Amino acid sequence: MRYDATVTPLETQALFDLQGPAGALRDWLREASPGAPLSALPDRPNSARAEGGATLMHLGPEHWILRADLAREAALEAALRPAEAPPALSVVRISDTLSFFRITGSEASEIMAIACPLDLHPESFGPQAASFTAAFGTKALVSRCEGGFDLAVERSFAPYVAEALATATGTG
Repeated sequence: MRYDATVTPLETQALFDLQGPAGALRDWLREASPGAPLSALPDRPNSARAEGGATLMHLGPEHWILRADLAREAALEAALRPAEAPPALSVVRISDTLSFFRITGSEASEIMAIACPLDLHPESFGPQAASFTAAFGTKALVSRCEGGFDLAVERSFAPYVAEALATATGTG
């Protein structure tokens, strides 16, 4: 069966893994030089906050991922200053670790239901939602995007997930 969904591999993204207490991270982001990614943290786990071309996803207790276009990677690294982070925080650039796929179309939710076990109904997984889960049996980061979902997996699993998405959409 062919679904009304399009899968688009995305370019490499600038990604930073941020870990530590929310208060310490909030203080660190306030102190960051001009170009700091966000003025406020997402207010709850499994949510995201977009501002100024960057998205900060709160993925668990004391765990966030910052995502932006790769062209901003150097500026974000300069603003976040990983080597100077206080002992309570871990700031690590992870841009090369994940491959992203965008699934859009009127039946994008059906494709995601095949891919992962999360309840992605808009009432449960709204516009500012983001979470780690499994997709086709591998660890994945899922977030909402305009018209569908972004799905990120460890780069080494990208060919497998691309093939599984093609099979799921009926294009492979």
